[in-house]
Amino acid sequence: MTTRTFADLSEREILALAISSEEEDGRIYADFAEGLRDDYPGSALVFTDMAAEESEHRRQLIDLYVQKFGDHIPLIRRQDVRGWVHRRPIWQLRPLGIDVVRRQARQMEQDAARFYQQAASRTTDAAVRRLLGDLAAAEEAHESVAASIEATRLPGEVRASEDDDARRRFILQIIQPGLVGLMDGSVSTLAPVFAAAFATHNPWNAFLVGMAASIGAGISMGFAEALADDGKLSGRGAPLLRGAACGLMTFAGGIGHTLPYLIPNFYTATFIACIVVVIELIAIALIQWKYMKTPPLAAAAKVMLGGGLVLAAGIMIGSS
Repeated sequence: MTTRTFADLSEREILALAISSEEEDGRIYADFAEGLRDDYPGSALVFTDMAAEESEHRRQLIDLYVQKFGDHIPLIRRQDVRGWVHRRPIWQLRPLGIDVVRRQARQMEQDAARFYQQAASRTTDAAVRRLLGDLAAAEEAHESVAASIEATRLPGEVRASEDDDARRRFILQIIQPGLVGLMDGSVSTLAPVFAAAFATHNPWNAFLVGMAASIGAGISMGFAEALADDGKLSGRGAPLLRGAACGLMTFAGGIGHTLPYLIPNFYTATFIACIVVVIELIAIALIQWKYMKTPPLAAAAKVMLGGGLVLAAGIMIGSS
């Protein structure tokens, strides 16, 4: 279907677009509520009420449309209008956490208010213009409406509890597998990379070994994490998400000190690779301190000791 510009729409088509947009937004809020019901029941009630608000807006628009143009409402959707608002699918939002869903809801209200303002400026009929202006004001006021709904449906202690649950899920599903992968990739690949480097004094050989070790470790760790458990009993979330986080961070940990060996000079490449190793180990210690509440000195000592031992082993084996 060929898209049209907003300026080409008639008043009848603008109202039809507004009706379909309100219906779509209401269904998105209902999807939010359904997706959050098990883990965040308080927020689910907030989005249920917001879906009801959108349904009321849709009813007002339909009443005006029928009064002005009759019973048949043509199907005109946002994707049919060039450059208009497109919503991210619900499946792209829910795995990212409650805060992402809340931000998306605020963005939806801002987009709707902007739409009604532009639509009102395009109409000449007084009744249509008045309703669109009222809906624009209502959408702009939805932030305070949402706040009042949250105050009723999501009192402070419930909101705090949901936020704590969201943080715990983020740590279990993203931080923990990612940290395991980063530690494995940063430490386990040290020995083969530096052994190859010191055995051959050829940076390219060290790079090939490091690349192979990083890719192999990333695939292995990703599958191991994804197949470890399905997350239903442990509460660790979707296995594919955990596996992807673990595998990617494993690869990142290994490739960091591998890339310097693209430098042709062996000593320069090795010096830079050692600096990267130190940065990787410090990053691991900082993540442990920030998310796992590990004392920073203890975290740094552990990762530096482990990384130093593996690095020394690789250099010794390569030099022998």
